[in-house]
Amino acid sequence: MDLTVIWAFIIAFAVAMYVVMDGFDLGIGILFPFFRVGKERDQSMNAVAPVWDGNETWLVLGGGGLMAAFPLAYAIVLPALYAPIIAMLLGLIFRGVAFEFRWRDPGHRAFWDMSFFLGSLFATLAQGITLGALLQGIDVDGRAYGGGWWDWLTPFSILTGVALVIGYALLGSCWLIWKTEGEIHADARRFARLALPAMFVAIGLVSLATPFLENQYWRRWFEAPGLYVTVPMPLLVLGTTVLLWRSLRSDTDWHPFVYTLVLFLLSMIGLAISIWPDVIPGRVSIWDAAAPHSSQVFMLIGAGLLVPIILAYTAWSYWVFRGKVGEEGYHAHG
Repeated sequence: MDLTVIWAFIIAFAVAMYVVMDGFDLGIGILFPFFRVGKERDQSMNAVAPVWDGNETWLVLGGGGLMAAFPLAYAIVLPALYAPIIAMLLGLIFRGVAFEFRWRDPGHRAFWDMSFFLGSLFATLAQGITLGALLQGIDVDGRAYGGGWWDWLTPFSILTGVALVIGYALLGSCWLIWKTEGEIHADARRFARLALPAMFVAIGLVSLATPFLENQYWRRWFEAPGLYVTVPMPLLVLGTTVLLWRSLRSDTDWHPFVYTLVLFLLSMIGLAISIWPDVIPGRVSIWDAAAPHSSQVFMLIGAGLLVPIILAYTAWSYWVFRGKVGEEGYHAHG
């Protein structure tokens, strides 16, 4: 049993869960200025109020797991990406503060609404830029970062940042289709119909650019066995996009959200094909960066206990707050 591979899958699972579960409430924040002041904005926040902070548990698990299981990668990646990571954390802080203070401080609600929007936007943009910077390669000098302060800022990283903003906006609008009724429900469908073509184009642009970043990407995409996945991938993305577009005109409100998750899943599979088995593409493999075996065993015991608990309370919270969000909502008597 290769514990290094197991830990790579644990961290990948945590990151995927974070993207899925925090993505839709960040998307709602990105769309926030386009909702009408008053009831629509209140309903959109109430649609995620019971679960948004629990969703970020997966970010902590992914970041903490990287530091503990792959300390060399953590020591190289953090100095390379300090600026976008700090921007992401500040955005998440501002969003979290604004989430509560807009209800507690109604006299300055316009300020907190703008903070909620900007925090969500910058956090998402920073996440996408971080991904793009990692994909395009990080200079490594021995066992340390060997690049400069601004190496993360390139046209490709900006492209991935904008693509993630579009993707989260689509995910957020589809969540609101599922969870709301009335005028905001109709607005969410309209936003989703605008965001879907943009996301399809963004996926295409990122996919076309990625193989030219590193020679290993080209080999893994266009040589066996990766070729067997990359050949049908465009058809799968196109088919899912068509199904999502059709579902936006149907009466089954949960279908658009599920199809959007499938689009994200397909994108993550493409990312995994590109990177595996490196933790820093083209520079450091998961085995080069791994912690000692004894440390991996010790941490795996803790993860084996905690991850099922996190999954259980997450599932329970979503079950308790299932169904449509009414006008009263979570904060009605706060």
